[in-house]
Amino acid sequence: MEFSVNHPILFLLVGIVISVVLAQSVYFLVKSVRRAKQKGMDMKKIKKTIITAAIFTIAPAVSIVIAIISLSQSLGLALPWLRLSVVGSLSYEAIAASNAASGMGMKLSDLVGNMSASAYLTITIVMTLSIMVGIWLVPLLAKRIQSGLVSFEKKDKKWSDLLQNALFIGMISAFVGYVFCDIGRLWQSENGVFVNSDGEMFSSTSGLIPVFVMIAAALVMVLCGALMKLLKWKWLNDYALPLSMVLGMASAIPLTAILGG
Repeated sequence: MEFSVNHPILFLLVGIVISVVLAQSVYFLVKSVRRAKQKGMDMKKIKKTIITAAIFTIAPAVSIVIAIISLSQSLGLALPWLRLSVVGSLSYEAIAASNAASGMGMKLSDLVGNMSASAYLTITIVMTLSIMVGIWLVPLLAKRIQSGLVSFEKKDKKWSDLLQNALFIGMISAFVGYVFCDIGRLWQSENGVFVNSDGEMFSSTSGLIPVFVMIAAALVMVLCGALMKLLKWKWLNDYALPLSMVLGMASAIPLTAILGG
């Protein structure tokens, strides 16, 4: 039987896994609501929290759908659907898949419509096992790290805050680097054509697209912050992040038309 990245059996297996995850979510939601009633909590606030949380997930869900579509060209729909529905992100999944393909002496784009079962299995294992490292490390190290941070905070609150902010900024910087990597990898040849380290040609401005998308999203977030402060729109706090994500992604469309040639 010829292998296909969109074979029905793959969708069946993925559907089973996602159904189990959804069942767990519903189970704990019901248990939480029942416990809140036992504790005499205000059910109006509980319902408002549930509705707000549900609305808040819409924008990230849109970005996940976009990520699934972008990965489906080479990996099919089933695997990206599984990875991004349970544990995963576009920034990680794309890098992991590209690294796995590179280890096999290919590029991910070479596998479009030409994916073998062995290559698919290799990419799946790399994507899955790599991200599980974080899951394994949490029960082993999280308690010790948290205890150390709490102890440090008791000794010196100021330096504790600086350390935690530095750790957060360091984590963000690892992803921000990919925003600028297309600029950093480009150099100009004698005839004015830009090429990357693989010898592929780019337009002189295409590497600026992710940079301007990031700036657009940041400006939306700043605008939301200004509206919350000046007009006292506290309700906007729940929607600032989704709005910045959606409008940032939307800005990529005209930016690609202008800079991507």
